[in-house]
Amino acid sequence: MNMDIRASGKKTYQSVLQVIPQILGILLLVSLLLTVIPPEWYGIIFSGRPIADPIAGAAMGSVAAGNPVTSYVIGGELLNTGISLTAVTAFIIAWVTVGVIQLPVEMNILGKRFAIARNICGFIFAILIAILTEVTLSLLGGIL
Repeated sequence: MNMDIRASGKKTYQSVLQVIPQILGILLLVSLLLTVIPPEWYGIIFSGRPIADPIAGAAMGSVAAGNPVTSYVIGGELLNTGISLTAVTAFIIAWVTVGVIQLPVEMNILGKRFAIARNICGFIFAILIAILTEVTLSLLGGIL
């Protein structure tokens, strides 16, 4: 049994070593995109249309990708510039659940079919949850 644990540990260690360069590459690419695309640019994408804005938000969040803490800061700034709550909600959800940039690494680690299905579902649900969030808040008494 002790040999099984050692063999498993060795396999895991080798797998992690193979994945580290890919993960570092993704982190560098995400950092580059976040630096190149200023937050003010997002204001151009969102026009106030109730259906197009959440789709645009989910698309931008899917490409930008990041961690939740950063998304709240960016989401607050986007709201301050007048972008709709629906668009910002879709952006934040897609930001943390969909990763177009990380997709090649995810496909390599988890399998192509699963990675693509997970990202498509994440994109669709980001839009649906954003719309439902606005509808729910408006039903709760015009909080918006």
